[in-house]
Amino acid sequence: MEKTQDRSNFSGRVGFILAAAGSAVGLGNLWRFPYLAAKYGGGIFLLVYLLLAVTFGFVLMTTEIAIGRKTRLSPLGAFGKLHSKWKGLGYLATLVPVIILPYYSVIGGWVMKYGATMIAGQVGQASDDNYFGAFISQTASPLLWLFLFATVTMIVVFLGVDKGIEKLSKILMPILVLLSIGLSIFVITRPGAMEGVVYYLKPDFTKLTLKTVVAALGQLFYSMSLAMGIMVTYGSYVSSDDHIEKSVRQIEIFDTAIAFLAGLMIVPAVFVFSGGNEAALGKGPSLMFVTLPKVFNDMKFGNVIGAAFFILVFFAALTSSISIMEAIVASMDDKFKLGRKKSTIVVYLFTILVGAVISLGFGVLDNVKILGLGLLDFFDFISNSVLMPIVALLTCILIGFILKPDIIINEVELNGPFKVKKVYSVMIKWIAPLFLVAILVSSVLDVFGIYTI
Repeated sequence: MEKTQDRSNFSGRVGFILAAAGSAVGLGNLWRFPYLAAKYGGGIFLLVYLLLAVTFGFVLMTTEIAIGRKTRLSPLGAFGKLHSKWKGLGYLATLVPVIILPYYSVIGGWVMKYGATMIAGQVGQASDDNYFGAFISQTASPLLWLFLFATVTMIVVFLGVDKGIEKLSKILMPILVLLSIGLSIFVITRPGAMEGVVYYLKPDFTKLTLKTVVAALGQLFYSMSLAMGIMVTYGSYVSSDDHIEKSVRQIEIFDTAIAFLAGLMIVPAVFVFSGGNEAALGKGPSLMFVTLPKVFNDMKFGNVIGAAFFILVFFAALTSSISIMEAIVASMDDKFKLGRKKSTIVVYLFTILVGAVISLGFGVLDNVKILGLGLLDFFDFISNSVLMPIVALLTCILIGFILKPDIIINEVELNGPFKVKKVYSVMIKWIAPLFLVAILVSSVLDVFGIYTI
């Protein structure tokens, strides 16, 4: 596959940074990051995550964006263009967003539902212990919200890179930042919130364990859209005039800041609600849909705050789902030459069909288990705990040992010096692969109950 003359491009560096940051800022930041921070010791998890983001995360994101810009192809063709014997890695990288998009859209539909509930002034109903379980076990209602979320995603991708993805990102990302800051300020100024702020910000080194490090590593993939083919795809739209190293640093700052603010919203809010009981933070994935409505119901102006929060989460989920769909659409277009519009429609229909099956896994198909996991949990495990570490590990091997790090360094230095190129070479060859093996092994052992992270 050769570079095509009519390939889409971002209009400029700002558009690329906001679109890439929009991809990175998603449910991983606003849903997953806060409950992991709460579960693994608050401040110590935050510290470990920040250290890994500026090292491990920086290396992987730089690599993927550089591969995309160098090849001007989606991951399906990019790896094969770099090395003819590594085409399979492109197919593996493309499989990740194909698996993620349907179940991500299911959760995105849940977020839309809760946003509508808050706007309707029904925070009291949403705070009931059985509300969430009763909703997701239905047939029609979750499917309707899945359809709405996937349709909005499809429309933006259908419009293209500059008129759709970039334009929406320029609107939503500043709004998302302002909402995050506003809600964080509101929460931390509530009576009793400061105890939660201290828990979240002050590292307790007695809680530093291997489990904390592995959890933070796994969160990086979720939070920064790594090993999903997304950054390779977005990199293929980047101008040769843009400085990759600077762009990656700015994307990281944007993404990490939103994750930090999400924790600053949620952890102290739950502290206030629970009267300082740390056990209330251990609700895991249900923290956003079960615990937070109780928090909002206990607040003055809870409907307004709850509505603002779920609108914020919806914006974040939407910018990420757009990037996931775009990665698949770009790969289909590169491979089959269907054109953007036809490729988008095919991916959209696939998302609705598979997403519907996953949604029904909480209702009429709740008895269907794979490896003892429900449908959504299984797809999440395969994509995030197995395929993503494998894709990232193989990418490190390809760049570090087969092609050598200079292929990325030279691409980055098209626009100036790569200030940390020596550190990059060591990380991509030795340190990152060790981290990735640790994630893969611990995640697989965990699902089989051999080792609990």
